[in-house]
Amino acid sequence: MNEFAFKGILQKEGWVDNVIVKTDDHGIILSINSEVESSMNYKGFALPGFQNAHSHAFQYAMAGLAELHSVAPGQNDFWSWRNSMYRLALHISPKQLEDIAAMLYKEMLRNGYTHVAEFHYLHHDQQGNHYTQLSEMSERLMAAAQTAGIKITLVPIYYEKGGFGKDAEKEQCRFISKSFEDYMKLFEACEKSALNYDHANVGYGIHSLRAVEFENIIQLCEVKNKNTPLHIHVSEQLKEIEECLAHSGQRPIEWFANHVNLDENFHLVHATHLIDKEIEQITQAGSNVVLCPSTEGNLGDGLFPLSKFLNKNGNWSIGTDSHIGINPLEEIRILDYGQRLITHSRNTFGNTNSGDNGQIAIESALVNGRKSMGNDQKEFFEIGKPLDGLIIMDNHPLIQTCSQKNRTNTMVYATDSSMNLGTIVNGQWIIKKGSHLNENIDSNFIKTMNNLKVR
Repeated sequence: MNEFAFKGILQKEGWVDNVIVKTDDHGIILSINSEVESSMNYKGFALPGFQNAHSHAFQYAMAGLAELHSVAPGQNDFWSWRNSMYRLALHISPKQLEDIAAMLYKEMLRNGYTHVAEFHYLHHDQQGNHYTQLSEMSERLMAAAQTAGIKITLVPIYYEKGGFGKDAEKEQCRFISKSFEDYMKLFEACEKSALNYDHANVGYGIHSLRAVEFENIIQLCEVKNKNTPLHIHVSEQLKEIEECLAHSGQRPIEWFANHVNLDENFHLVHATHLIDKEIEQITQAGSNVVLCPSTEGNLGDGLFPLSKFLNKNGNWSIGTDSHIGINPLEEIRILDYGQRLITHSRNTFGNTNSGDNGQIAIESALVNGRKSMGNDQKEFFEIGKPLDGLIIMDNHPLIQTCSQKNRTNTMVYATDSSMNLGTIVNGQWIIKKGSHLNENIDSNFIKTMNNLKVR
């Protein structure tokens, strides 16, 4: 049994100060007690561990490398960035993927993420052939997560087309499942592999409407386990919407809602360009949108219509996608400030019950993020559940002098990772004062990047 003495923990109802949390040997919370006599030194303020609901781990290797822009018109958008990503994807070996992912996951932990949904489509070898073990690349990601100490929901992605009505391109050969049966074999292999790793599970994934035949999308949504999350990129780019309209006569969300029984287990990534009808369709179904503000800003995707979405009580979570940014509080800030710039209002997340933007944002990112991992837990810290948390310094002058009512918003809007005391996963300090227990993660990553020669 372990004991933790926190200056405060953030719960759904607000802050509880001077708390002793006891866990068993597996990190499961046995008790949460406040204002008790203790010889322990109360230290740090605990936020619940953040959920990263959308990650492409291999893209961390190219973070910052797509910013030397062509001066030719029309050459600096998502589609030109995608070409750079394809060039990287064609060269990474299984061992290199594992090293890159372990480094990324360590950085996620350092910034307060304790669980990641890995939207994974780098399935095959450099020629597009299956590995002897179908789940080879997926298993490398689960191994990396275990090395780093983060929980992982592996989302093997169904990807079979190069666009609406188009065959796959040569650069996409590592991504492709040639049929519905091929994808299901891959999914089942990933499920089997996940049994070998602690704190790993598997969700369904469709790359996008443009990347899978419509009849196969319908079939997957019909046969999938009802309570298992399904992730899909949708409506990220205006070009995608135009092509979907030309191909089907419907916008992406419109087609999806008309052909699939959307529910709370669907996680729609980006969903940047929505019309009012599509917002209504998503919110009525109770589906979740996964917003990745740092990547969406970096790629020039556009701004999600959050104000209209929240007016319909829409559910949202956050992810870091291409990992140009890896700080959950930064994702929340970018999301908020983008909305303030177009609405001219500062109460982005507030509702009729509360204008406490930081508290509301953390709850949405946490609860809906957990749902994207297949976890229905709604309480922040709960007896019988694992102790996962980002611990903020209590002795930083900005935090130390802060009243309880302003504490959450100070952390969300006015801190950076230098104020993090550490990150706890399953009742263990994985990161403490910025350092990880495994020193080999950095050196393995450096060796891999030097061998790849992409930076």
